[in-house]
Amino acid sequence: MSEKKEFNKLKVSPEYGGLVGEVPFSKYPRPQLKRDSFFNLNGKWDCGVVVPFPIESDNGGVALRQAQGPHEFSYYTTFSLPDNFIKDRVLLNFGAVDQIATVFIDGQEVGEHEGGYTPFSFDITDFLSAENPHKIQVDVVDTLDHKYPYGKQKKNRGGMWYTPVSGIWQTVWLESLPASYIRGFKITPDLQGIKLEIDGDDEEYKIEIKARSGGATQSLVTRQKSLYIKIENPKLWSPEEPNLYDITMQGSQDRVQSYFGLRTLEIAPDSDGYQRLQLNGKPYFFNGVLDQGYWPEGIFLPNSELGWESDILAMKKLGFNTLRKHIKIEPANFYEACDRLGMIVFQDFVNNSDYSFLHDTVLPTIFPRLCDKGFFKDKNYHKNPESRRIFKETAAATISCLYNFPCICYYTIFNEGWGQFCADELYDFVKALDATRIIDSTSGWFKQKKSDVHSDHVYFRKIKIKRTQKPIVISEFGGYSLKLEPGHYFNKNQNYGYKSFHSQQELEQAIQNLYDTQIKPYIKKGLCAAIYTQLSDVEDETNGFLTYDRVAKIERPIRGCEL
Repeated sequence: MSEKKEFNKLKVSPEYGGLVGEVPFSKYPRPQLKRDSFFNLNGKWDCGVVVPFPIESDNGGVALRQAQGPHEFSYYTTFSLPDNFIKDRVLLNFGAVDQIATVFIDGQEVGEHEGGYTPFSFDITDFLSAENPHKIQVDVVDTLDHKYPYGKQKKNRGGMWYTPVSGIWQTVWLESLPASYIRGFKITPDLQGIKLEIDGDDEEYKIEIKARSGGATQSLVTRQKSLYIKIENPKLWSPEEPNLYDITMQGSQDRVQSYFGLRTLEIAPDSDGYQRLQLNGKPYFFNGVLDQGYWPEGIFLPNSELGWESDILAMKKLGFNTLRKHIKIEPANFYEACDRLGMIVFQDFVNNSDYSFLHDTVLPTIFPRLCDKGFFKDKNYHKNPESRRIFKETAAATISCLYNFPCICYYTIFNEGWGQFCADELYDFVKALDATRIIDSTSGWFKQKKSDVHSDHVYFRKIKIKRTQKPIVISEFGGYSLKLEPGHYFNKNQNYGYKSFHSQQELEQAIQNLYDTQIKPYIKKGLCAAIYTQLSDVEDETNGFLTYDRVAKIERPIRGCEL
């Protein structure tokens, strides 16, 4: 059956996701390190693609969903730099390009990048002549090679696998830097202040901090690259009160802006001896939903930044405080919206290596306890050294680009055994890079020895929790399906979910009953987090609180999930 007949052309309402303009995603794309130098290259390029939408998407302008085999595609555009734009250096920045990108300026190759989920930059100063305009060419090869992280992408999409994306899918932009500039920084908060670590060449920096809720500006001058700054009258960050502080760092030539939130994450026993996840020194129940981050018109992107905000607010309206960002890394402005609006993020690393339906799904579903008692020796799986290296490098890059966002509270290393290898070694690797977050080494099954939590997925049996020495997390459950009429679904011939219902009322009652009987009773017995599948329908999957085109199936909040 042809794609035109099989798939509905769903469109998100303008009130929800915003409309695509001439320059989509025009907001400054790096909110944790902002400069006044910003030249956005998004929009329609000479090759016909609307950047930053994937070439497979309707919004991308070419919609290559039907293409088979490797994607090889060349992007072209020209730009003229504004007067006085160049200070000393010019950087060309890419939010993400899937999978291999080779970049040229005026016909000269400036660099190559592999991997489709993390940002990268090239210094193009020496490639710019005195003449305007300049030509950018980006050659992309995407074979969906599984040695690179690929998440839920599959050439033959269907069920829990989705339409793959290729090419540029995040903002492309230019910035100009002075000779001496701030390369980056790390902000590590506690309940009284922050540890600030600056990566730059200057001997002295001026720091200014101001609470967004008002009050006096704190100012200091430091010659230290690493220092602790105590905050006056600290106001903590949480989903209930997402207090943020703006911070400015000024060197001899460079000035950058950022922000932070004061919060801590810990594990400690409660009065009954259950190990609890704690936010800001107090036990906290992380009531969340699985968030795949897919959209009907843009696939990996909503129509605009408003789409992310609307999703976050829709889930807060239903009573949730957490999104599990499922094996996908979003553009930085998604996480900024979570920080600003008050939404915790459980961030998955993106899987690579091959998936086995029999080994990774069937076996643990039939024999869940067997697969958690040493049957699975993960050092013997996915042994390709290049794939292992790429996974570790991408995990490190993920932590690096997300470290300063206060909403990031939890990392998932491996999901359901997908690409899993040496999880205990990876736990130590991740903990060395970021000891401030909770680490779920093996979400679902195939547990090894090292993980901060005991993490289960439960779909085809009742949730039953036994006391453990670790905080207990149900990191996936639910998946109740409703195909909402008229026409709020992607595939009229397929329906993927774990239990089907025929009306919104039936669905709402069933979900509330699931929480009342299988989640709420265990919160007092050590359950620390529960992640319902899922925020929205995605292609064949119709198990979302929202349809794929973001129509609400459930209107009333889920009740009874508080400590």
